Amino acid sequence: MPLPLQLHDRRRRPDRRRSEPHPISSDLARALTEDEVELLFQPQYSAQTNAIVGAEALVRWSHSIHGPLAGDAVVAIAQAGGAARRLARYIARAAFHAAARWPMDCRLSINVTAMDLFDRTFAEDLLSMLHDANMPPERLTLEITEQALVADLDKSARRLSALAETGIRIALDDFGAGYCNFRYLKLLPLNALKLDKAMVDGVTNDARDLAVLRGIVAMARALDLDVIAEGVETQELRDVIAREGCAMWQGFLGAKAMPAEDFAALL
Repeated sequence: MPLPLQLHDRRRRPDRRRSEPHPISSDLARALTEDEVELLFQPQYSAQTNAIVGAEALVRWSHSIHGPLAGDAVVAIAQAGGAARRLARYIARAAFHAAARWPMDCRLSINVTAMDLFDRTFAEDLLSMLHDANMPPERLTLEITEQALVADLDKSARRLSALAETGIRIALDDFGAGYCNFRYLKLLPLNALKLDKAMVDGVTNDARDLAVLRGIVAMARALDLDVIAEGVETQELRDVIAREGCAMWQGFLGAKAMPAEDFAALL
């Protein structure tokens, strides 16, 4: 959903070089202090068996005036108010402690931003939080979007390679939504491609869309990468992505994102 307000007041006099953070940024800082930012978990399923094999952690914050805010909106507010680093650690710590109580074969996925990748202590802090939660790195997948890579692909590759060496898996998120730069596939230590919803929406009734899916799966298989289909909402679509060789799927057909306790009960 679009952010319902501007993050900075553009009516300020032009000679003021620093714009003050919008009050909503201060509200988010307070919400983080008081544990009012919630994590939701959307189940991920095996395409072959439909068994739950993991979940993606998603952030949600209910603001007293602007209502529920999620995902990119919360991240944008945190970045505008200088709280991006704090938000990233908050999400990771809470997600790790929740996932540590799941069965050992159930994986956790969290999203990584460009700011995370260029934070020099991000990898160290991530591993420290995994250790504190008693969660093996092998159970964690970092989902990184193309937008997080464009600033400095070589540096991103080095940072991600260091994390991959610990056993953490790396997935290229929203594949097909951006430029699909194939250089990513050469440089990054990827384990999976996560297809954007737009890449799978038409495969049940459009031969061209199906051909594109088959091409991606064939390429991924040659590179020893799993393919994860996002936005699966019908049984017909689930059947197609399973038949064509996708490894996993997530979407409303299975379940919407839910609080940690509800996901634990579902398991």
